[in-house]
Amino acid sequence: MKLTDLFIKRPVLAVVVNLVILIAGLQSIRTLAVRQYPRSDIAVINVTTAYVGASANLVRGFITTPLERVIASADGIDFLESTSAQGVSTITVHLKLNYDTNAALTQIQSKVAQVRNTLPPEAEAPIIDLQTADAQFAAMYIGFASDVLDQNQITDYLTRVVQPKLSAISGVQRADILGDRTFAMRVWLKPEKMAALRISASDVRDVLARNNYLSALGRTKGSMVSVNLIANTDLKSAEEFRQIVVKEENGVIVRLGEIADVVLGAENYDTDVRFSGQTATFMGLWVLPTANSLEIVRRVREALPDIQAQMPAGIRAAVAYDSTVYIENAIEEVLKTLGETLLIVIVVIYLFLGSVRAVMIPVVAIPISLVGAVFLMLVAGFSLNLLTLLAIVLSVGLVVDDAIVMVENVERHLSLGQRPIEAALAAARELVGPIIAMTITLATVYTPVAIQDPYAASTRGPCRGPWHSARWSWSCG
Repeated sequence: MKLTDLFIKRPVLAVVVNLVILIAGLQSIRTLAVRQYPRSDIAVINVTTAYVGASANLVRGFITTPLERVIASADGIDFLESTSAQGVSTITVHLKLNYDTNAALTQIQSKVAQVRNTLPPEAEAPIIDLQTADAQFAAMYIGFASDVLDQNQITDYLTRVVQPKLSAISGVQRADILGDRTFAMRVWLKPEKMAALRISASDVRDVLARNNYLSALGRTKGSMVSVNLIANTDLKSAEEFRQIVVKEENGVIVRLGEIADVVLGAENYDTDVRFSGQTATFMGLWVLPTANSLEIVRRVREALPDIQAQMPAGIRAAVAYDSTVYIENAIEEVLKTLGETLLIVIVVIYLFLGSVRAVMIPVVAIPISLVGAVFLMLVAGFSLNLLTLLAIVLSVGLVVDDAIVMVENVERHLSLGQRPIEAALAAARELVGPIIAMTITLATVYTPVAIQDPYAASTRGPCRGPWHSARWSWSCG
């Protein structure tokens, strides 16, 4: 007895198997991760080394070349890219597809440690950063702008209040502030006055290091008292910095405020972010790879009204980009296509076969097959994304073809005078092999060979803004 005979002669078993497939598929839909694009294991490791004051040639000779030589001997590397600029060396390591990123990161760290002592002592320790393809773009970007507050003040508020709240939402991997302006005391030197007083920039740096530092004194104990010792050794205002004595000679005191403009500014002014033509600050939200993007973004949107209600007057917040909108539209289009397909199948089969009973077979087979495929997607580690949705749409044609061929063959045997049970057994035995061969052949034809990363071109270069549009813009200074 063939396998097909078992399900025809025992309808209860067939119903139970279909119910198991249906339940497993429905449960998988609830737990399946929803993403815009498939998860990719393409990773890039950046090794950045700062060498303040050095020219590009010095950076290349004493930093980039030694590091490249040892990093190239690590396993799993596809190719290397390096950039030597004024005061900084950047080495980009592109790993092979699906290579273990943790193993590659460990090897590169050990290779860099081998030559750390041979680098110039003035150079800072190399910073090793791992970036995967999923980390290139966030699932959502939120923009904050104000006509009243400076960008420094907006960044300070986002760091203290908004960022912790969004990071605490379940499923959010991280919430990064993009285009931030962190508070920093800026000392703008006046070369003419410094030259007249014979003061160099290194003298100013040494004075700042000696007069502004954190000191941990510990505590003292007596027979009955224990006191924690605190020393106020750090400066907090621009006026305190201006009063620092830079030079004292023959009773003449030169203070920092006489040779420099001291203002409370930002750490850097390299980026400029604008919202509706006004200076703004982005906050990007990255979702965990195993999380449902639709659910996480929905939670973020639910938390935004409370965050906006507590923001200082003058700050405006708006969702600038939401990747789940496109995903939701794609899912809606897929469901619409499935409904239209099912309706066309019903009409065509009824017109050509003239039997309502024959129509019910593909009507039941299509949903159960598609729902069962979702369970296999979960077992295989796939996510619900644009490519898998496309595969579901294409698979509808396979299911419809198989159902129509089987129904037509059963009708043929019935027209030859066989009983329904005999016609079903004979038709199934004849078509089990051809249907399997046809399905495998069509599935092979529809399998994509390669997928071009839509963001590959936009992720290169020193400036990696989230997007460019008439409303939002990101530029590098």
